[in-house]
Amino acid sequence: MVKREVYLRKIRPFIGTDVVKVITGMRRSGKSVLLEQIQEELKSSNPQARIFAVNLDDDENKHFLEKGVLYSCLNKLLSEAGNEMVYLFLDEIHDVEEWETAVNSLRMRKNADIYITGSNSKLLSGELSTYLTGRYVEICMTPFSFAEFIEAARPIFPEEDKTQLFNRYLMTGGVPFLAKLKYDQDACRAYLQDLYGAILLKDVVRRKQIRDVDLLDRIVRFVMAECGHTFSARRIVDFLKSERRDTSVETVLNYLSACEEAFLIARVPRQDLVGKRILAVDEKFYVTDTGIRNTVVRGSLRRDVDQLLENIVYFEFLRRGYEVSIGRLKEREVDFVCDKGAERLYVQVAFVLGSEETRQREYSVLEDVRSADGKILLTMDRLDMSDGTIRHIYIPDFLV
Repeated sequence: MVKREVYLRKIRPFIGTDVVKVITGMRRSGKSVLLEQIQEELKSSNPQARIFAVNLDDDENKHFLEKGVLYSCLNKLLSEAGNEMVYLFLDEIHDVEEWETAVNSLRMRKNADIYITGSNSKLLSGELSTYLTGRYVEICMTPFSFAEFIEAARPIFPEEDKTQLFNRYLMTGGVPFLAKLKYDQDACRAYLQDLYGAILLKDVVRRKQIRDVDLLDRIVRFVMAECGHTFSARRIVDFLKSERRDTSVETVLNYLSACEEAFLIARVPRQDLVGKRILAVDEKFYVTDTGIRNTVVRGSLRRDVDQLLENIVYFEFLRRGYEVSIGRLKEREVDFVCDKGAERLYVQVAFVLGSEETRQREYSVLEDVRSADGKILLTMDRLDMSDGTIRHIYIPDFLV
């Protein structure tokens, strides 16, 4: 089992406090396993620790979904424990009726340490901010990073080097369960297809009561095919009209927001680096897992490699705690502007610098940014071509 140390580091400072630990992220990205790893750490430091864990997405626990049943059970458990701390792990809590009120009431008990997970960002963060009045911390999980993928895949492919493993990661993505399938190509494709359907039906259609599932699917497939490219909702509407499907800009925007809330895709803001404005026209989207994207959009690696590399780099910067946007510099674009505290990085991503024209294009964008902040060019070229203030890094090296 790969230890999700990136997220454990974020949670450890809050263990034993009355702050509710909220773990969100795409379905099957590893939230349940993370709860198990927290429990293992608790048991290793205190074998007698009182732990109550329940997966509320399991049919055996459906009775807890009814109003008041889960709260009554946990309230009784806390009372019986007296002053002893009880660690409550409530996995996929969002379907419990009035769960927010129950969690808020339990948090008031001095001997309750609460951990909850869910697969919908708006459901958890929006309602928690109202009911828990700031007494929670949210940790958003993604599937495996490349470093985590190496840890999972190297025992299966011991002869492969970092580049070969990266090629697998580029195509297969980082959904943790695929390691149990030994990264068999056909098995992974079938599993990811099922996962895509589960996210669409359970986390988007059912929660938003969407009736036209076919229209939703067509919109999502368009966005996945165009990940890393700027486009507008109007362009999606025009595309659907060409396929004889009429819809409105408002419907497209609503469907995209629902997919964002389910962590299937991520919308990236664009900013004008000269005028310091957030741009509302045309946006970029990335897909939370490249494996899902490659299963849904059956393209060629040669055609899509630039998009996939950008996609992977974007989520790596998010894992490292950066706020990421797209930068516009007059008529040109900086792939990523990454901010963390007082630090700012300007980042370009390309496949290879195969010609002098490509090299000039990628370097000149960063050179035109009049700033003393860090500038990075990420490509699949192994030779270090750093130039002046611009650092050139081989992408697999950057990711680990």
